[in-house]
Amino acid sequence: MKMWKAIPVLFASTVLAGCATIMGNSAHETLNVRSAPDQATIVILDESGTKIFEGKTPTSLPLEKKKGYFSGKKYSVNIKKEGFAEQNITVDTKVNGWYVAGNLVFGGVIGWLIVDPATGAMWKLDTNEIDVTLQAPRQGRTIENTTRIVLLEDVPPSLRSKMVRVSQ
Repeated sequence: MKMWKAIPVLFASTVLAGCATIMGNSAHETLNVRSAPDQATIVILDESGTKIFEGKTPTSLPLEKKKGYFSGKKYSVNIKKEGFAEQNITVDTKVNGWYVAGNLVFGGVIGWLIVDPATGAMWKLDTNEIDVTLQAPRQGRTIENTTRIVLLEDVPPSLRSKMVRVSQ
């Protein structure tokens, strides 16, 4: 008889909650960022261009997954260190599998339309690990496209034969 009393409580808890919320997904998810070499500067902007984080690698930080009621967040992660080429990585959100399949079994319509969208649990980051190897920029000289005026006597004799006369 005690089991019959537990059934309405179990039913009410599953109907009044979304499955992604039940499975413990909060409005935030941790992003881990590492680089080789470490101590690179990391700047994270959200989809509106607002800086939400600036620090050094390695680091871990919670990112909000929900932008709006039925829209997920998107982040631009910039990693740079002097002497290395900078890297830009996009971290987007995608629909959580528990939101889709789990609400078929547990949360139902309330989970799909109210609870999981309101809490942000319907979303998950498309990646929660960024591990980059920063590359040294290509070696070589940068040649500026400028005009220089020099005296003929300052031009080395080996280059004089390559000179072109420009008419006035």
